[in-house]
Amino acid sequence: QVQLVESGGDSVQSGGSLRLSCAASGDTDSSTCMGWFRRAPGKEREGVAHIENSGTTIYAEFAKGRFTISQDNAKNMLYLQMYNLKPEDTATYFCAAGVRTYYGGRTQCGRGYNYYGQGTQVTVSS
Repeated sequence: QVQLVESGGDSVQSGGSLRLSCAASGDTDSSTCMGWFRRAPGKEREGVAHIENSGTTIYAEFAKGRFTISQDNAKNMLYLQMYNLKPEDTATYFCAAGVRTYYGGRTQCGRGYNYYGQGTQVTVSS
């Protein structure tokens, strides 16, 4: 079992920045992938960014150039630094832990998540 607790969500104006944090505990050694997802009101959950325990990162198109995922393995912490936030970034953001799975022609992070946190709310006003 892996427990995940997010923090750092807030209300900001368009163009602002936020840093989300996720504290992981439990059987974290079993997770080779950590990621951030988000769910906007009335929309499906979507992946934002993923990081393998090797440090390899994967970003959704909307996140490239604006968001940075990072981790501190010594502290069991996952982070999502977000810049130039837009109203369409308004959502509940979840961190997740899982393993690499085979899709898109290679084994990678993105779909093998089995643990999610409760989420932290990010609201961006125009």
